[in-house]
Amino acid sequence: MSDSLARVRDEVIACRACPRLVGYRERVAAERKREFRTEVYWGRGVPAFGDPLARLVAVGLAPAAHGSNRTGRVFTGDRSAAFLVRAFHAAGFANQPTSLRRGDGLAYRDLYVTAAVRCAPPGNRPTTSELAQCRPYLDRELRLLTNTRAILALGGFAWDALRDAVVSAYGVARPTTSFSHGAAASLGPGKPMLYASYHPSPQNTNTRKLTHEMLVELLERIRAGYEDPAPSAAAG
Repeated sequence: MSDSLARVRDEVIACRACPRLVGYRERVAAERKREFRTEVYWGRGVPAFGDPLARLVAVGLAPAAHGSNRTGRVFTGDRSAAFLVRAFHAAGFANQPTSLRRGDGLAYRDLYVTAAVRCAPPGNRPTTSELAQCRPYLDRELRLLTNTRAILALGGFAWDALRDAVVSAYGVARPTTSFSHGAAASLGPGKPMLYASYHPSPQNTNTRKLTHEMLVELLERIRAGYEDPAPSAAAG
């Protein structure tokens, strides 16, 4: 059977490969947070979302326990999502500035959003074995998204996971570029550029380590890079 993004999506939703993650996501879904006590939580693997012809792919680390694990859509329903999607909208990648729930009308243009791990991890920290278990989903998505020109890692953990994933997805050496906001690494001719951003978590946004303007500027720089394909970084 040939692979497809739809097949990856179905496998992610059904996946029960990591007992610790399965137990946690289901316990959170059963107990629920007080402010969401009347809602039915998703409590399963969270699939990617966006434009399958996108030139930009954004990669987060994992679903938030009361965000995507509740809503069932990546970067939806929490403060990180609110910050991120407002920036996507300002940069022209989203049709609206909010991401509250599935079916709220959000659509991405030229953007596909996914994650290194598809289940909410305790303390927002998946283990090394959980990252490895989940990585084939990201590898497959990267191979299937044939129009990709740039990949943006949201946070240092996502940057490390992405640098691992491109080895098998594109058959390249692991980039050595260290994480920093705005860091860029080339995978070579005909391959996507990699970019890094601070994660849009309240820890970073409340302290203004990451501002709305910083993220929008980076998104616009990334798009300018693939619309004007002059080299923008040395090989990583």
